[in-house]
Amino acid sequence: MSKGPVYRITFINQGQVYEIYAREVHQSNLWGFLEVEKLLFGQSSSLVVDPGEEKLKAEFDGVERTYIPMHSVVRIDEVARQGTPKINEIKGDKITPFPMMMQPKKDV
Repeated sequence: MSKGPVYRITFINQGQVYEIYAREVHQSNLWGFLEVEKLLFGQSSSLVVDPGEEKLKAEFDGVERTYIPMHSVVRIDEVARQGTPKINEIKGDKITPFPMMMQPKKDV
């Protein structure tokens, strides 16, 4: 039945919190990025259509692998089964992006 582990990846993208599911998550060869493959979406044969999930399906249509900046990742969980992918607005100060490294100013 099971085809391996399922991962829930939560990350921030353009002021929104994305929650997606995938079969494979790796550290990328591109420095500072997380590589996510085999994205999972619900069955299209169900009667109830979730507009949030449909928006994500359209956004990731044709994507074999996506690279997510590590500083955008909120958390990664290995879950027992796939849930519903979704996009939420950031409300209040519940989620704080990881601080980005800045180069020190050079003395002139």
